[in-house]
Amino acid sequence: MDYDVVIVGAGPAGLAAAIRLRQLAIEHGRELSVCVLEKGSEVGAHILSGAVMEPRALDELIPDWREKGAPLDTPAREDRFLFLTAKRAIRLPTPPQMNNHGNYIVSLGNVCRWLAQQAEALGVEIFPGFAAAEVLYAEDGRVSGVATGDMGIGKDGEKTAGYQPGVELHGRATLFAEGVRGSLAKKLFERFDLRDGVGPQTFGLGIKELWEIDPARHSEGTIIHTIGWPLDWETYGGSFLYHLGANQVAVGFVTGLDYRNPYLSPFEEFQRFKTHPAIRGFFEGGRRVAYGARAINEGGFQAIPRLVFPGGAIIGCSAGFVNVPKIKGSHTAMKSGMLCAEAAFAALAQDGPVGTLDAYPAALEASWVWEELRSVRNIRPAFQKGLYVGLAHAALDTYVFRGKAPWTLRHHADNESLRPLAASAPIAYPKPDGRISFDRLSSVFLSNTNHEENQPAHLKLRDPSVPVAHNLALYDAPEQRYCPAGVYEIVGREDASGPRLQINAQNCVHCKTCDIKDPTQNIDWTVPEGGGGPNYPNM
Repeated sequence: MDYDVVIVGAGPAGLAAAIRLRQLAIEHGRELSVCVLEKGSEVGAHILSGAVMEPRALDELIPDWREKGAPLDTPAREDRFLFLTAKRAIRLPTPPQMNNHGNYIVSLGNVCRWLAQQAEALGVEIFPGFAAAEVLYAEDGRVSGVATGDMGIGKDGEKTAGYQPGVELHGRATLFAEGVRGSLAKKLFERFDLRDGVGPQTFGLGIKELWEIDPARHSEGTIIHTIGWPLDWETYGGSFLYHLGANQVAVGFVTGLDYRNPYLSPFEEFQRFKTHPAIRGFFEGGRRVAYGARAINEGGFQAIPRLVFPGGAIIGCSAGFVNVPKIKGSHTAMKSGMLCAEAAFAALAQDGPVGTLDAYPAALEASWVWEELRSVRNIRPAFQKGLYVGLAHAALDTYVFRGKAPWTLRHHADNESLRPLAASAPIAYPKPDGRISFDRLSSVFLSNTNHEENQPAHLKLRDPSVPVAHNLALYDAPEQRYCPAGVYEIVGREDASGPRLQINAQNCVHCKTCDIKDPTQNIDWTVPEGGGGPNYPNM
């Protein structure tokens, strides 16, 4: 199938790029074919974010979004910023980056569903349930499109009765908007050396639940963020509680994946957080209705890679445009897609394949995205020295230097941060009570995760000996704890054959944490059959 532009991923960046391309084509009276591939069963099925949305990019893309019924229904009304100890909650001044006046509490999945409707109305073709599994290259080495994965391959690698071959989608330009730690973007970084000369991308793991709570405890439009307990002083992270409409609260916890203690479990930290005396009351008598998890970019300005290569570009969270202190990335992701679309549209005016879209990074550097990210570049990396050093430096950077400090702090790769078990303190997590706190398997059930079981595991080990010989020996297999879905288990400790790693790939919620945090980068996350994975409602 041949298109002018192929876009991989129907998130905010991919859909914004598709919409902007078709807007330009209509304005200029040009024919321009655009398709979007989405690995989820529907648009929005794999979208997970807090989320408070800054509408700046949406205002630029679709100025009449209110009249068109965009699902930005809950204006932010109040910000609270709390420092938690084990028993107390101390209210702190809200940092200016976290002032949400003019923003909206949203389900980002529903925003993407609405954006998909706008894109289709403009003539964009969207194919949900098709996972882009391979980058295609022309004879001269440029990217020429992508191929979707084969369907109906059994666990033994042989074709089943339901076999359907993948489809090649050829594009004069191909834009990669896979989100955080995209599996194809990772290959493009390596092939075209896109990360040479930039800092390592770093990440947090965000775990989220959606609750229906007692109306007496609900305050529509209220936004609460916390730092401190239950994390120790050396671990970056914090929580959010966003009061949507209809007595719903989105609650989540983000743990920086540069944490050092191999005993730490981000999932258990989240469950423990909800039991705090200042937090528990929101959920008593309520009902948990959804669960999910996703890695979040935290590398910021100094981790942005080169964005272009012959035949295509990286946009959105695949590149890492999250403003960490602001706790937002959808507006910057959308703007990157829009700017890339404008560069691609200009390039496509010439006959033949597109070369390198150099106008895209140039436009990005001249945009508000660049200045916004540059001004907060030093806040997150300062927390590598611990919570109190990070808070002190954040105050200095924000109120004294105002984002213009004459230095740029550097990150360390997340997979290099773990201490050996022998040098770490065990963490005693309480058992879940089934009312406020829960176990992994009941949580995964609420994510509506499903994979065709008779398919090869999409979680691949580069060296099968490493999980036991290295990870188990040095860290007691941290993959058992950092995975929020119970995918990784050490079994057979009592067997004569000895312990081994069992991978329950059918539980995978596509958070990508294993691909990021594994100490030797031995785990490779690849796409399963299209349509597999979570199916998030209203997340």
